[in-house]
Amino acid sequence: MAEKIVVIGQGHVGLPLAMRAVEAGYEVVGVDADEQHVKRLLDGGSFVEGVPDARLAAALEGDRYRATTDVAVADGFDVCVIAVPTPLRSGARDLSGVSEAARAIAPLLGQGATVILESTVHPGTTDDVLRGLLEEPGLRAGEDFHLGYSPERSGWGDGRWPQDATPRIVAGLDEASLDRIGRFYVSLTERVVPVSGIRVAELAGLLEDTFRHVNMALVNELAVLAAEQGVDVWEAIEAACAGPFGRIGFRPGPGTGGHPGGAEITWPVKNTVGRGSRLIELADAINTYMPEHVVGRITRGLNHRRLPLRGSRVLLLGLSRAANSGDLRDSGALAVADSLHGLGAHVRAADPYADPDRVPGHIELVRLTPEELAEADAVAVLTDHDCFDYEMAGQAGRYVFDARDRCSGPNVERL
Repeated sequence: MAEKIVVIGQGHVGLPLAMRAVEAGYEVVGVDADEQHVKRLLDGGSFVEGVPDARLAAALEGDRYRATTDVAVADGFDVCVIAVPTPLRSGARDLSGVSEAARAIAPLLGQGATVILESTVHPGTTDDVLRGLLEEPGLRAGEDFHLGYSPERSGWGDGRWPQDATPRIVAGLDEASLDRIGRFYVSLTERVVPVSGIRVAELAGLLEDTFRHVNMALVNELAVLAAEQGVDVWEAIEAACAGPFGRIGFRPGPGTGGHPGGAEITWPVKNTVGRGSRLIELADAINTYMPEHVVGRITRGLNHRRLPLRGSRVLLLGLSRAANSGDLRDSGALAVADSLHGLGAHVRAADPYADPDRVPGHIELVRLTPEELAEADAVAVLTDHDCFDYEMAGQAGRYVFDARDRCSGPNVERL
């Protein structure tokens, strides 16, 4: 009989993991608090890039996957993976989703079961928060059940990083937990990277996000400075990439294009010893400023054309945080849209990946057409989805602000 795997959270992290577990031969229960999400999954509709409807349908037809809001269906599980959102609130991770998941599955824990946290958290969360909640009914981690951590891989299955070829970092509370967790992930991917402790794994996950965050801050600040000096930052970056040393794999934009990444490393340290990381905190400030910079550039561009921002019709290309993704979490593009609306612009957006139910009501979703381009006072390229016709946008737009270096034409102004 196949082992029973429960994945709590069926979003951009949990659903691809659930699908991969099904394909590896497990019986999988996907638990999500959002009733609409669950209904859509049961109807065979995926809302996560990397999980096409056909892949979801195959899992449902094989009776290896069930989606539900009722965590009681998880009873008798062998492995439970918690992959719930942990958004930043005032510089710290909101762990309410993790706590709720832990309280829900604690009564269902059986002897020898395994619980793995994948959500992005600050070091110490698995041991200090999750462990205590799981042990409340009476079982003990390391004695009665296995406990560990593996940083999320939200890009799994998007075509660039195949699930079965993406290394996974794994850590366990003890050797037995590490061995059990390692064997689980080896069944999903060809390589695991064990580390000595859970806090190391938690920090490694944050380090991956923070590395990108700090480097994005560098190119974002260069973009601001280059514009003030009349220098083409995109050409400068491409030229720098041609050399064999110090290759630059990052491009500027209206934000980081992903998790903020840095604040939760400094938050627990600052609260313990009173000192954080000046570099990370500065990167936070730079990247947080980018949506404001983009709005300022669009406003000045309209002013040069004798148009006020208030009352102008602004068409945004892309709302999500990264290309070819529908993920709106921590999206710089969405922050730009909200700011433009707050300043009185009529904001319309083309984004075929975004879930309409998660787009704020003051943003009207439209298709990218010549008519939409012609009627817009300003067009802003914020997320560079491959499906957009950038040649048409560059030629048809009366004023195009391109934050992604995708358009060309006489009316195009680049970040």
